[in-house]
Amino acid sequence: MTYKNVHLAHFINRPNRFIAECRLQETGEMVTVHVKNTGRCKELFYPEVEVALSYQPSPKRKTDYDLIAVKKDTAWFNIDSQVPNALAAQGIEAGTIILPGLKGKIVSVKREKRFAQSQFDILVETDTGNQAFVEVKGMTLENHGIGAFPDAPTLRGLKHVTELIEAMKEGYQSYVLFVIQFEKVEVATIHTTMQQALAEMILSGQKQGLSVIAYNCSVTPDTIAIEHQIPFDVTKTFEDPNSER
Repeated sequence: MTYKNVHLAHFINRPNRFIAECRLQETGEMVTVHVKNTGRCKELFYPEVEVALSYQPSPKRKTDYDLIAVKKDTAWFNIDSQVPNALAAQGIEAGTIILPGLKGKIVSVKREKRFAQSQFDILVETDTGNQAFVEVKGMTLENHGIGAFPDAPTLRGLKHVTELIEAMKEGYQSYVLFVIQFEKVEVATIHTTMQQALAEMILSGQKQGLSVIAYNCSVTPDTIAIEHQIPFDVTKTFEDPNSER
């Protein structure tokens, strides 16, 4: 995915989860921008950290810029919460993302399909008549080469995993796909300290046949692309870099 009209800036502050104040590098102008991620992202947003803004002016918008990426040390982290679903669908269709154990050859990839009380991100259908739900979660939290989800408790995420397990009982295959929105990562896991119930539900699901997979991405200020599969280990210990912030 490529973003248009990208400008580099420095992050100043974040008055609320929807907007941030930034200073454009080119002109020094202070601008109010839309943050395309309502998560905390506290380990990324430090005063004066370099950020990437996509200029998308419109009479229907309150801000002219979207904050899409943040530079952490020497690496860029994409924080656009809308991009993982698009990357996942493209990757599954193109064969860049492999769904392990999928029965049959993929013949269709459909977005946003309802089951029970959930609307799952992707429904895959195969030439054997098999159907599989794929729930996609973006991952932006990292520490010491370990990627973790979530950075804040998510009742919605817990419900999705619970109903993916229920879907398996009705003959569907079920997958949780973590799209890691940065490149340098050795293993992905669940932030158990943040939400133990989610970690327990994931582990229970895996024992019943739920597939949990993770793929990292190459990221620049104006691009993001799926790279390769990263090991997922729900038992991996994650140290929260925000514990003292």
